[in-house]
Amino acid sequence: MQKFHSNQRMSQIVTHNHTIYLSGQVGAIDEDVSEQTLTCLKKIQALLEEMGSDKSKILSATVWLKSMTDFQAMNAVWDKWFDGTLPPARACGESVLAHPDLLVEITVIAAE
Repeated sequence: MQKFHSNQRMSQIVTHNHTIYLSGQVGAIDEDVSEQTLTCLKKIQALLEEMGSDKSKILSATVWLKSMTDFQAMNAVWDKWFDGTLPPARACGESVLAHPDLLVEITVIAAE
């Protein structure tokens, strides 16, 4: 097992048995839900690329929305990002996030 970009609270990346676990990724608090979703996905892409992987190898994703009223807007960005790539298994739910202005948080598990 290896851990990367770690601090006293968490690691951004954990690898184990050729599997990559990413911590939850969020956007900027001044962005709307579409922008926050795209920011999350870009961060996920960068972290996966750092580990030699990419979005086509995402096995599972969990999407947390501050409000399910943002479900369609988040999905529009999600669908565009995965266009041409089969998407992973996914769960999506509503949750209170770490900051009141965060609208979406995404975490993924991927193959190396």
